[in-house]
Amino acid sequence: MESLIGVLVGAPLLGAAVLLCGGKALDRAGHWLGTLLAAASFVVGAVLFFGMLGRAGDDRAMHSHLWSWIPVDGFRADVAFQLDQLSMTFVLLITGVGTLIHVYSIGYMEHDERRRRFFGYLNLFLAAMLLLVLADNFLLLYVGWEGVGLASYLLIGFWQHKPSAATAAKKAFLVNRVGDAGLAIAIFLMFTTFGSFAFAPVLANAGDASEGKLTAIGLMLLLAACGKSAQVPLQSWLGDAMEGPTPVSALIHAATMVTAGVYLITRSGAIFNGAPDAQLAVVVVGAVTLLFGAIVGCAKDDIKKALAGSTMSQIGYMILAAGLGPVGYAFAIMHLVTHGFFKAGLFLGAGSVMHGMNDEVDMRRYGGLRKYMPVTFVTFGLGYLAIIGFPGLSGFFSKDQIIEAAFGKGGTQGWILGGVALLGAAITAYYMTRVMIMTFFGEERWRTERTPSPDRPDVEPAASVRGEHAEPHPHESPGVMTIPMIVLAIGSVAAGAVFKLGDSFVNWLEPVTQFEHGHPPVSATVVTTATIVALVIGVGAAWLQYGRRPVPAVAPRGNLLTRAARRDLLQDDFNHAVLVTGGTHLTRSLVYTDNKVVDGAVNGTAAAFGGLSGRLRRVQNGFARTYAVSMFGGAAVLIAATLLMRAV
Repeated sequence: MESLIGVLVGAPLLGAAVLLCGGKALDRAGHWLGTLLAAASFVVGAVLFFGMLGRAGDDRAMHSHLWSWIPVDGFRADVAFQLDQLSMTFVLLITGVGTLIHVYSIGYMEHDERRRRFFGYLNLFLAAMLLLVLADNFLLLYVGWEGVGLASYLLIGFWQHKPSAATAAKKAFLVNRVGDAGLAIAIFLMFTTFGSFAFAPVLANAGDASEGKLTAIGLMLLLAACGKSAQVPLQSWLGDAMEGPTPVSALIHAATMVTAGVYLITRSGAIFNGAPDAQLAVVVVGAVTLLFGAIVGCAKDDIKKALAGSTMSQIGYMILAAGLGPVGYAFAIMHLVTHGFFKAGLFLGAGSVMHGMNDEVDMRRYGGLRKYMPVTFVTFGLGYLAIIGFPGLSGFFSKDQIIEAAFGKGGTQGWILGGVALLGAAITAYYMTRVMIMTFFGEERWRTERTPSPDRPDVEPAASVRGEHAEPHPHESPGVMTIPMIVLAIGSVAAGAVFKLGDSFVNWLEPVTQFEHGHPPVSATVVTTATIVALVIGVGAAWLQYGRRPVPAVAPRGNLLTRAARRDLLQDDFNHAVLVTGGTHLTRSLVYTDNKVVDGAVNGTAAAFGGLSGRLRRVQNGFARTYAVSMFGGAAVLIAATLLMRAV
């Protein structure tokens, strides 16, 4: 069985190599090849999963050593894989949801002349993410980590003829490099502390290291997670990443890139368990981000950017849970998996809406689409109910467990974290109901003249206004797009209940996460009731604002918070003021210091010695009397000095 682990990475990696190097001969069949290889990886993962089930819980981990990458004295890096319950969960999510996105992309990218290259990038993305979660050491994990960064850059900027897409790709790449520096430093610290960066020795000996060293490593790992998972303060790239094709958004937000940070923290649990300060930092980052993303999602008229804010918020829930330690690791991963189903379905549903609306993304130009796109409406609606935590659906079980675990932190901190999680649940219900109403209910607003949106101030006039007679004609997407949406909708409905039944998911991960029960100050029934009340409040507020009155073609100016949320709570303004402007001033001051101080000291020293030598040259004038006087003067000075020293 262990010999099959390499196939998980090898199949999509082979697809990427063939599709990107095969040339135009593969244009007509390349998308099928990429999809089949992604599906092959999923089938291999399923075979390994059932083989793992046949073993005892503590004996399920599998290892596969391929070759020694860097064998030198005192330093050894191996290309080796570790497949345990945690990595298997990610393998099935990445390959399963990834394959469905490949199938969906066959229809979505049907008319794109670079479709073969697109599927090559998708395969590269899957291969890099699988390498990340299967590596048995942090250095090989780092290779997959960088591969995901490269693939995301290529996919976000796939439509590079659009300046906005090219800019978004560069932004994602640069912001993630900041987080990557944190991971690199963490690996350096691991090697100097433990003499290795393999999972087994590092995590097994974490308890023997000093708390200060573990805290430093943990904070650097958190910085890495913030970059990949778009958490505060490295969250600014996620909204702009929507410039890529919609299947890219589904892949990044549901099954791959943004989940990497949650995996990294959970995999490094032994380090964080020994570093309470680093663990607290993880909790704070998650709590702040879950509110940050939710508030941003409330103000977006662009359907994909509203969902992007939602992703930021939901990953915040996962990071918060991971920061709770053994109490929350399993629930973080559980919510990650259920989120993979409903968020992928929501993004694919958004792509289906765009497909039927001439690529329109402004929800103020939607309305009443449920009767034109019944399959999209039902599947998107089930994803909506799942993400807001409707009782019985997947999000209800996973998010409810995180909220309960947050209260279980105990003391004032537990009340604060639980309250933040509940508030986030209410805001989630509000902005997702807003999306649902503006898209599928109300009057049909696409027949009116298009007007600029706060999200898209540079929007062009509607085609019908320009005289091109291209008014949208909403229609359902083809089967190759709707079938993956239906499968994901089924997962959105059933996954949570299956995981919760007999605590099967928690028990599955227990050998890796070492689950511990929390001690909330209130019963689980009270927490569940409060969560449902928060849901009702959020849905009711959105219905009162958008369901009972017409949606204006132009968003009202709004209050200060609304205007700030439309600008992503000024995250780009902050980065520009602190990093760009601050960096510019710092660079100018360094240039001034270099020119005036460093170069001034060097040039001044040279000029001083040059002037001194010029003056000394005048002493060598060739006259004997001058030399005689110099000799006499020198002798007089020596005699005077000798006499003075004797007198003393």
